[in-house]
Amino acid sequence: MEDRGKISIILPTRDTARYLEECLDSILNQNYKNWELLAVNDASSDHSFEIIQEYASKDKRILALDNPKPGLVNALRFAYSKSTGELIQRMDSDDKMPASKLELMISEWKKHGTGSVITGATEYFTDEGEIGEGFRRYDAWLKEVARSNTHKHEIYRECVIPSNCWLVHREDFDAIGGFEHDTMPEDYDLCFRFYKGGLKIVGIDQVLHHWRDRADRISRTREEYRDNRFFELKVKYFLELEKEPDRPLVIWGAGRNGKDLVKLFQDAAVHIHWVCDNQKKIGKDIYDLRLHSIDTIFDLDKPQIIIAVSSPEDQEKIADRMLKQGLQSGRDFWFFS
Repeated sequence: MEDRGKISIILPTRDTARYLEECLDSILNQNYKNWELLAVNDASSDHSFEIIQEYASKDKRILALDNPKPGLVNALRFAYSKSTGELIQRMDSDDKMPASKLELMISEWKKHGTGSVITGATEYFTDEGEIGEGFRRYDAWLKEVARSNTHKHEIYRECVIPSNCWLVHREDFDAIGGFEHDTMPEDYDLCFRFYKGGLKIVGIDQVLHHWRDRADRISRTREEYRDNRFFELKVKYFLELEKEPDRPLVIWGAGRNGKDLVKLFQDAAVHIHWVCDNQKKIGKDIYDLRLHSIDTIFDLDKPQIIIAVSSPEDQEKIADRMLKQGLQSGRDFWFFS
């Protein structure tokens, strides 16, 4: 039986014993108290499961589970199958929650109700030296996306809903397939499915999650995260959600990003107009496709433009040019990074 306002926190853990108590304490210290924690051990070789069991013995809101079928997505599914809360939230066992996280998220969710997913800003920390520039940049970008609520405009740039920083009603979660899919990266796929399901993405302009950066984190070590552009996933959803058959598709950029995207769209049998501002490449054929000047875009009838330029400074200039032409982000042009 669902408890109105109860939040089910799904927490998979594998070999994170050295961080787990700090994580669990941050959950226990939440200002909002109506939660349950489904903590599932995913084939740990350390004493993670014993830590979970110890905490569960002291607080009835914590359920210690042992994943019968190893694997992250299997662990998420198993824990979710045991949950009873009206609202769903995910957590990782090496991270920390600010004390106000659940309180702020449910307060915002109550303003919007079902049909919405609540997210917010994040902040990295580490015990191993300095935070990398890429993570600092991602934090800053997520803060701006949450502040400006531009999630749907920015979704093809990077994952706009962090894996541990969302709150959604169980009915909405089930409707979009929850943890049912095996697509990796599972967090970015879930982000797209929130979008595809028509949920209103609501950002809170505050830090709601503390990620731990460490040398052996999944995003650094697993093969599916090696190319963190995730272009195959982005192209799949772009074709499902954005591509209009009567509008020409333009790829802007002839560097690595542009070339890789052109190949993916060619593999999907999608006709492409390819443009760049590199005078050495304009007029040449690459992948049997002629590169044209960017000025040719504006001769096309209502083009859909994918901008595959990696420089943040160039992206800003291009966005400004698009807006001056009367084009809209998320309708006429998208950034793929």
